[in-house]
Amino acid sequence: MSTLNAHATPLQIPAAPTGTDRWYETDRRIIWNEKTHANEVHEFVYEISWIAERGVWRKFLLTRRKS
Repeated sequence: MSTLNAHATPLQIPAAPTGTDRWYETDRRIIWNEKTHANEVHEFVYEISWIAERGVWRKFLLTRRKS
């Protein structure tokens, strides 16, 4: 039987850049509508915010509407 010695260093989580909060992005996309067999322009609104506990940015879809 063999043994394995492992050493783990704690992961350093970066802090959110100063002055950042949450903001919103709007994205317009052309979507194919299968029922009408036509292209439609849809507008997607995303909320972007910093999750300090995980050290990552989050992008969350808030609304999707037809333009």
